[in-house]
Amino acid sequence: MGALPVVLAIDGPASSGKSSVAKGVAGRCGFDYVDTGAMYRAVTWAVLEAGIDLADADGIAACAQRVAPQLVWSSDPTAPAIYIGALDLTKEIREPQVTAAVSAVSAVPATRAALVARQREAVAQAVSEGRGVIMEGRDIGTVVLPTADVKVWLYAEPAVRAARRVAEDQQAGRVSALSVEDMAVDLARRDAADGSRADSPTRQADDAVAVDATDLNLDQVIDSVVALVDAHVTTTNPLSKEQL
Repeated sequence: MGALPVVLAIDGPASSGKSSVAKGVAGRCGFDYVDTGAMYRAVTWAVLEAGIDLADADGIAACAQRVAPQLVWSSDPTAPAIYIGALDLTKEIREPQVTAAVSAVSAVPATRAALVARQREAVAQAVSEGRGVIMEGRDIGTVVLPTADVKVWLYAEPAVRAARRVAEDQQAGRVSALSVEDMAVDLARRDAADGSRADSPTRQADDAVAVDATDLNLDQVIDSVVALVDAHVTTTNPLSKEQL
């Protein structure tokens, strides 16, 4: 498929496979890839590094407003990376202490406001330059990009999400990786926090297509999402079908 200025939003709960699917779809479709979760994790890393208490909303807000303009990331799905200035945090943002704190940092409205502005800038630039873009997170289709061309709600049964996340941690060599049982508890905590926050709670957009990844492998999920993109392109521009 040639790159077309299609905007695709993928939302879903923690560890539902959003990043892997988004990268796979972006690579297959030639789209820019924007990992919003990495942005929130980078700000969370900065909050922890600065020793800011997670109950200090004002301190978190000030940190987010300082860090957001400094964020630099790769839109290449084959080489995802994120920086604060010249500091590469691609590995650090996946450490357990960041994972444990990211929901609290993300719940601060000023954090979301600062990062949503950057996210919308990235999409506007890609579209203006004639490139499709795929963005994944918790509130993309509902808040960040409510007019996205294609919206997907990606989910899986909690036990499956926990097992996949533990396997991912072990493969990455994270020594403090949780057991599947403990990971399931942690994911339930994050789901509750993300779904109940006052500002931009995680939920399925009314016009999003739900994709259940419980019994599908990664390639099958990618196929499902690419099919939705193909259908959108064909519907909105039938003459472009030969480009698919």
